[in-house]
Amino acid sequence: MKTTLSLFLLFCASHLVTSQESLDLGYYLPQGMSYNEEIPTPKEIIGHEVGEWHVTHDRLVFYMQALAKTSERVTLENVGKTFEGRPLLLLTITSPKNQNNLEKIRQEHLTLTEANGNSLDTEKMPLVVYQGFTIHGNEPSGTNAAMAYAYYLAAAEGPEIEETLDNLIILLDPCMNPDGLQRFAYWANTNKSQNLNADNNEREYHEVWPGGRTNHYWFDMNRDWLPVQLPESRARIHTFHKWLPNILTDHHEMGTNSTFFFQPGEPLRVHPLTPKLNQELTAEIGTYHAKALDRIGSLYYSEENFDDYYYGKGSTFPDVNGGIGILFEQGSSRGHIQESENGLLTFPFTIRNQFTTSLSTIEAARKMRTKILNYQRDFYNDVRNETSRSKTQAIIFGDSKDASKAWHLAEILQRQNIKLHELASDITLEGKQYRKGYSYVVPMRQKNHRLIKAMFEKRTTFKDSLFYDVSAWTFPMAFNLDYAEVNTLENAGSEITELTGLSGSIDIESEYAYLFEWHGYYAPKALNMILEKGLRAKVAKYPFSLEGRQYDYGTIMIPVQNQELGPKELHQFLSTVAQESNLQIKAANTGLTRGIDLGSNDFDPIKKQKVAILVGTGIRSYDAGEIWHLFDTRYDMKITKIDISYLDKVDLKKYTDIILPSSSSANMVLAAKSSQNLKDWVMEGGTLIGYRNVAEWFEKNEFMKLKFRKDTLVAKNVSFGAKNDFKGAQVTGGAIFKAKLDRSHPINYGYKNNRLALFRNTNVYIEPHKDSYNNPIQYTNTPLLSGYISEENLAMLKGSVPFRAQKLGKGRVIVFTDNTNFRAFWYGTNKLLMNAIFFGGLM
Repeated sequence: MKTTLSLFLLFCASHLVTSQESLDLGYYLPQGMSYNEEIPTPKEIIGHEVGEWHVTHDRLVFYMQALAKTSERVTLENVGKTFEGRPLLLLTITSPKNQNNLEKIRQEHLTLTEANGNSLDTEKMPLVVYQGFTIHGNEPSGTNAAMAYAYYLAAAEGPEIEETLDNLIILLDPCMNPDGLQRFAYWANTNKSQNLNADNNEREYHEVWPGGRTNHYWFDMNRDWLPVQLPESRARIHTFHKWLPNILTDHHEMGTNSTFFFQPGEPLRVHPLTPKLNQELTAEIGTYHAKALDRIGSLYYSEENFDDYYYGKGSTFPDVNGGIGILFEQGSSRGHIQESENGLLTFPFTIRNQFTTSLSTIEAARKMRTKILNYQRDFYNDVRNETSRSKTQAIIFGDSKDASKAWHLAEILQRQNIKLHELASDITLEGKQYRKGYSYVVPMRQKNHRLIKAMFEKRTTFKDSLFYDVSAWTFPMAFNLDYAEVNTLENAGSEITELTGLSGSIDIESEYAYLFEWHGYYAPKALNMILEKGLRAKVAKYPFSLEGRQYDYGTIMIPVQNQELGPKELHQFLSTVAQESNLQIKAANTGLTRGIDLGSNDFDPIKKQKVAILVGTGIRSYDAGEIWHLFDTRYDMKITKIDISYLDKVDLKKYTDIILPSSSSANMVLAAKSSQNLKDWVMEGGTLIGYRNVAEWFEKNEFMKLKFRKDTLVAKNVSFGAKNDFKGAQVTGGAIFKAKLDRSHPINYGYKNNRLALFRNTNVYIEPHKDSYNNPIQYTNTPLLSGYISEENLAMLKGSVPFRAQKLGKGRVIVFTDNTNFRAFWYGTNKLLMNAIFFGGLM
């Protein structure tokens, strides 16, 4: 259904502009209905009408608590908390009769997805609808609409609402991003004038960096439904699998000059694992949205711009889990009122559209109830038929040198209700060793078969060359794990029903030295703990063997003598380090080895690091947040965030390393004094680390000497109407590529294989250096592993280098063209940044 309403609107919105004193709840609510006077309105609890001010999260909580206290239809749960400690609320709204039998209804609903579900009569079963609002904090019309919507569900009276609540279980998530909402509400409210000003240049509509879109660590949480790395996502996914909702709606905002979008999206950009019937049902549900928006005169569109490909988004994740995901996008007022191409756009008007489509969703759910329930049952019947025909019986994944990365992938699988088993015993497959305790087995014949395929598959052919988000996310590659498909379950040990945490250990006390390899994911955390304690540590630049054990490049050695701690205290401290970092620390009783001896000059001392990161306007907040999160929550390392607005006033001498994330614009701008200060600091011995398009800034400002491969593509026989598609096809939105490694180079310490999967979402291509030893990471001549890249860009990528380190005075300048920390789940390349931090001086 591709429709655009021809009626021009906005009488009601224009009326609200001149005087918000006339705004009341009746602007949103359906007309001709009565409401229970015992149920409090939002204004009675929060002190203002919905849409008069931007609701803050604390007031939202107060109102939802009041509803739950006064309505038999509403139960309220606190299902988790954000990084900033705000509660994550979930309202379950249904008839009092259903409330009294809620667990029975839930269990029966889940049975519908099992093999014995065919005996259930769907005519007599309620449908489950999950409605989520404002996962992006500066898209607030959703959360503000949720208040009016929750009031309607709790207070409305009459046969229609009674029938609706008898036939539906509504899981209402009023704010999926409390921290971001609070940040944005503060901005919009503190900049609001009594005389509302629609001028686009008004400060109210230009929030300060990083804005309210993201969570505490500046993550876009609408990309985390699949990897579930954030606490907000984990609470949400737990609820999803607890209920397996039939419909999930996700309420967003878009540019001010846009109207209103509802799915289905672009027909050619649907993931192949999503059934055709899913899209047909989505389109049928869309007819209800169209009629509802027609009634209030709101412009809208569908089947454009947005797609249903990446399963990590809220509107797409249900599609691979037997449900129907629906995206709503409302043109944003980004405050209280703005001029737009469609007239004056008011905050209340944006709220009303979100409210209206919330109602149209449950109308469609009620009227299509049996059809959608049958679709869910048939989805899982089809999955069971697929698994019975599958030649692949299981997937085995692991890392023989590092238990932690494999454990964290297993953790994700368990959060996604995917069954997994221990590896029964050590095995070798296709030349790769899989160790028990370091590897896991995922049977393919299980309920979430399609979800497993979505997470593990590689895909390089597509119907379309445009993507709203990434085109690849193969999880074992993201974690840099070995993995193999097998046609037997003979290697599967016991099923893991509860994943227990890993722990490290240390040998008996030594009087000489201790050693641990750099392969462990948490080895950087361990090294930082050691250096912060004031202890001496050294890194091995070559492999060696000692007492029958092999030690690889990058092994860390801690001498016992001449330390701040005595031998016993040192052993006790390192025991704590081992346990907290999941490492095996070995005692060495002699310095004599096969290879470099422990007293060799090829063990280089490691300095304590003090790291800063540049943030602020012009820096891409996602990239900066990923690095901040990595240091703060994974490695327990302090990192100083320096805003570029005052960089020219900062004494940089105290820092050993400064990280410059990618710029949010093509040409990053630093004040001349700031740029010179950075250069002087590097000349005196600092290590400057840049990402992605910073490479071009480094070259332009003479921090590095780089040669780039540039696109010379010319549009031939491309019409004006096809211009955007032509340009869009050259965007590398997110795919996975294979690089070869020189494992002797410090940037690659801790990597056991000579090949590495890298995530790339940029078109920066650096020519390799004439000397091969300066190309420790280089893309192969057949680099594409999974995802989309144009033929022209693929040709430039082949043989190019995603990493370069150069001396500048006494210091180093290091650049990565790719994001090594993508969305917190690209565990496999996090260590590249840590190697640049700890071993940059060796490069």
